[in-house]
Amino acid sequence: MTVGTEWTQADVAALLREPTDGDDKYSRGVVGLRTGSARYPGAAVLGVEAAWRAGAGMVRYLGPACDLVLHRRPETVTVDGRVQAWVIGSGMDAAHRSAEETSALEAVLAGQVPVVVDAGALDLVGRAPVPRVLTPHDREHAALRARLGLPERTDRAEAARDTAAHLGVVVLLKGATTIITAPDGMQRTVTTGVPWLSTAGTGDVLAGILGALLAAGGDPFASAASAAWLHGRAGAAASAAHGGGPLVALDVAEAAASVIGGVLAFRRR
Repeated sequence: MTVGTEWTQADVAALLREPTDGDDKYSRGVVGLRTGSARYPGAAVLGVEAAWRAGAGMVRYLGPACDLVLHRRPETVTVDGRVQAWVIGSGMDAAHRSAEETSALEAVLAGQVPVVVDAGALDLVGRAPVPRVLTPHDREHAALRARLGLPERTDRAEAARDTAAHLGVVVLLKGATTIITAPDGMQRTVTTGVPWLSTAGTGDVLAGILGALLAAGGDPFASAASAAWLHGRAGAAASAAHGGGPLVALDVAEAAASVIGGVLAFRRR
């Protein structure tokens, strides 16, 4: 597997936008989420929490888990309106998705703002001029490639480069080593984090962090790599808070704010 260099804290610091006295909730970025389902409602809570913790000026949630989301994060807006980036598919299963929800996801994908496409919306992806970041793990990536008629590849970096070029998207291929690939073939890796991150819900947290960075105006490739780096460091911080032991996904979302604060402090030195 031949890939590009490791994404660093300095790279993340160059992307992050710190609010000023002249900012408001709209200029800081509004991220919309169509996530969660009756089968997996918690994914909505995790993604929304992560988007808030990653600095979104406003989070809109449209989906079936409004009560849970508002119980955890009452500042969340649950009516449709202006957004600067979308997160879709987390906590969804294409095999159990209603026709109404499919239509809503397709409308998001046909829009004019960047979209993070996770899990249960990957089957709807095709080529489009709107910036998209796909966030599959290896099994989801293999299923996506099969649907697209792309050949099987054992080399993860080569497969990610092939998919990114074919669809004209950024691919964030999750794993112990996460590979971020641009449509032109540029690649970076992220290996920060701890093995405890391989637990349910942490991918939903990553999608929420990424949505917030995109809504703030971040370049899709740099936002994807930075989100993976922040997610990994937040996982390490969450584990350290428990003596180096297990973490749960909500711990990771909560730790993201402190990790971002640390990066901003690094930038000021």
